[in-house]
Amino acid sequence: MAYFCAPEAARVTGPAPRGRTQSIHHLPRTPLKLATSGAMIVTALLVLACGNGGSGQPADSATNAALVAQGEQIFRFDTFGDESQWSDTLRMHEVIAAAVDPTTALSVGLKVDAEALPAAVVQGIKNGAIDLKSPDTTIALLKLNAVVGLQGKVETIGGKDTLTRVGVTCALCHSTVDDSFAPGIGKRLDGWANRDLNPGAIIALSPALSASKKAVYNSWGKGKYDPRFNLDGINGPQVIPPAFGLTGIHRITSTGDGEDIAYWNRYVGVTQMGGHGSFSEPRTGVNVTNGTDDLITSKLPALQAYQLSLNAPLPPAGNFDPVAAARGQRVFNGAGTCSTCHSGLEMTDANSRLHPVSDVVSEPEPSGVPSYASRSATKQYRTAPLHGLWQHAPYFHNGSAPTLDAVVQTYNTRRSMGLSDGDMADLVVSHRRIDGEFHRCCS
Repeated sequence: MAYFCAPEAARVTGPAPRGRTQSIHHLPRTPLKLATSGAMIVTALLVLACGNGGSGQPADSATNAALVAQGEQIFRFDTFGDESQWSDTLRMHEVIAAAVDPTTALSVGLKVDAEALPAAVVQGIKNGAIDLKSPDTTIALLKLNAVVGLQGKVETIGGKDTLTRVGVTCALCHSTVDDSFAPGIGKRLDGWANRDLNPGAIIALSPALSASKKAVYNSWGKGKYDPRFNLDGINGPQVIPPAFGLTGIHRITSTGDGEDIAYWNRYVGVTQMGGHGSFSEPRTGVNVTNGTDDLITSKLPALQAYQLSLNAPLPPAGNFDPVAAARGQRVFNGAGTCSTCHSGLEMTDANSRLHPVSDVVSEPEPSGVPSYASRSATKQYRTAPLHGLWQHAPYFHNGSAPTLDAVVQTYNTRRSMGLSDGDMADLVVSHRRIDGEFHRCCS
């Protein structure tokens, strides 16, 4: 039984409804501060992956458009009934109500959807009338459905808005915001890995966990999560992956477990989020069932359709020198031998093969933990797609390369490639340039 498996629990049927627009008079008032707080928040953050890869193309466009729209709602707002885990077992709603104000939430990487905020709330934040140091404000934001990746049930008890349940959605880890209103507050960017999120520190706030487990979760750090620790007891956190640019890619995780997004969505939905349903993988011996109902299976097609609609973001203007990028692509296809594995329009050979641990340069794992591949179903690694690479540092499955420069230097050293400093610099620039035109931009 997974440490976080939800018990046979209360039935929850689908995503929490968007909250009603709330009067600014219901929001606590005091001067505005967006400063970082040291206190660790508690918002159910599970993290890992409502989607690391994908396959398949839409058929009928009208039908697919409806399916994509349905999938967007699932991705953003559906907990699959995981309140059983985050509230009934981990009691995160209690911690949020007692200690998690918006300033603290922002400091650990939670994001606020500015488009869900009524005009009066926007004005109150701008002029400092709304208190961002009060947990009551967090509850008000949850009632407005404005906290990305969290769903809260807010009830009036004794004349006061009270958070009675909380759950998490795919968007918690695989969405961020554009910071267009303030740091951590803006328009949603679905599919972007939230590398600001510190899920381990948040989970560790649960009063239901032992001191030893809290120590493990606190060791993960920002932007990392271990999607197998609660099953095999090995502590080896991985970077939170993006969920964009997945169309046409069949191997959907760093180790290639499963051949479509639905496999990983089910794995995460059941074994990590604690949603109601079942997941079984004979190759690893994982067999988990939560609840007596299935709130996941029927939603997988729409969820996958939405994830396949999320394109990798193009590099920002001025992000690279086109002349250096042209030289770098020649290194990519030549002396660097990058295109041997990062091949085709998808820039990965994952659809045709996986690689043994001996092929990769990201191991041995940090801190001497066992190979992540050894904990997986395939015992191998997938070649990572490169579109949108500029956006989601750190790199490699374990985040052991903090920058693209470190990636290139690691390959050059461990593969004894003999690239010059100039070749490596140009190769880094070409990686920043990668987008849909990469194969046609330079000769």
